[in-house]
Amino acid sequence: MVIGIFGESCVGKSTLAEKLKEPLKAELYTGKEYLRLAKNEAAARIAFQTKLNEAVSGNHIIYVISEKEHLPLLPEGALRVLVTADLDTIKERFAKRMHGNLPAPVAAMLERKHGCFDGEEHSIHVVSGQTDLDEVCVQIKDMVDG
Repeated sequence: MVIGIFGESCVGKSTLAEKLKEPLKAELYTGKEYLRLAKNEAAARIAFQTKLNEAVSGNHIIYVISEKEHLPLLPEGALRVLVTADLDTIKERFAKRMHGNLPAPVAAMLERKHGCFDGEEHSIHVVSGQTDLDEVCVQIKDMVDG
């Protein structure tokens, strides 16, 4: 089974992926990590898509996506998990990553990108800070095992 966890930066995608990785015994890929599969980007992308297509009915792969351009890599039949958070939460978390400072251009970029995944097709919607991640993990495990 392929589980695509997608959303903006700092919404909790990686936290959810890490909680799922061990119980599902899943491989975990984030962003462009698939580039390690081949010597050039085009070949790596093809190799990764092949790996994902095979995993729909085989081994579990979790793919964490922060850029909309990577959504088309998810094969048909993948479990799609949208993770969102309010803009203030995203800014606060991003500032922590930047040692407490959120430069105005970065804040403006976050504001421009906010909500960019909201219209994407998904099976599960996780709202960071409002949704119980343990319950989501159980729900996903049931869907994967079922």
